[in-house]
Amino acid sequence: MAAANQAKLAKRVSVNGAVISRAAIAQETQHHPANNPFDAMREATTALVIRELLLQEAHRLGIRPVPETDPDGRLETEEEALVRVLVEQEVKVPEADEAACRRFFEQNRARFRSEDLYEARHILLPAAPVDVAAREAAAELARSIIAELAEAPDRFAALAALHSVCPSGKVGGSLGQIGRGQTVPEFEAALAAMADGSVRPEPVETRYGFHVIALDRRIEGRDLPYELVRDQIAGWLNDKVRRAAIRQYVSILAGRAEIVGAMLYASPSPLVQ
Repeated sequence: MAAANQAKLAKRVSVNGAVISRAAIAQETQHHPANNPFDAMREATTALVIRELLLQEAHRLGIRPVPETDPDGRLETEEEALVRVLVEQEVKVPEADEAACRRFFEQNRARFRSEDLYEARHILLPAAPVDVAAREAAAELARSIIAELAEAPDRFAALAALHSVCPSGKVGGSLGQIGRGQTVPEFEAALAAMADGSVRPEPVETRYGFHVIALDRRIEGRDLPYELVRDQIAGWLNDKVRRAAIRQYVSILAGRAEIVGAMLYASPSPLVQ
């Protein structure tokens, strides 16, 4: 299979006689991370073929590029400007109307909800992932702390100050209000499964060591109103339609071009995203 892939990659690639060099494909590959080198090179080849199609069409139509500066202050290259003007001129994309936006909102209500927040405390007992003895000792200490808290829950702050290596130990182990993505996955999953006002009966193991966790309060997320997310929805829908329109336009150009050594795949060129 590897030999067959290499044979495919060795083909001469050209668009209407304009050769795309192996060096250009190799350079483009860095912009296309993939599971293996063959897929990366195939995606790079596709992107360069699409770019060549668009540039040739822009030249055929006599488009004159006027490079613009993006919001970060970067000036377009002449080729980027040619592709942008071509797409703006030739690809007509309808804007998402109010009905489409509301329909998307109603069909995807779960996406438009604020995240749950947790008011939590913890005691972190450190242990390096590769230090088996240290992790066993940390786990044992965590279990003993949990047993002590079962008898005297008001001791959490004192135990955090005594044992925790997290800076939160100085404030009773309090993490304040935390949401999704602010802690490691194991810690987040433990919080999601806990009841308000409880201490988790088992320590939670993470790459940092073992955590004794107390959940004081869960603040449930709420449904967001349509008015708050309307512009976001319109942006998603407009982008989806734009990408589909560009793919169709590229397919039309490819259909009347002579392309040697490559096939076009679903992913459009980064130049037109």
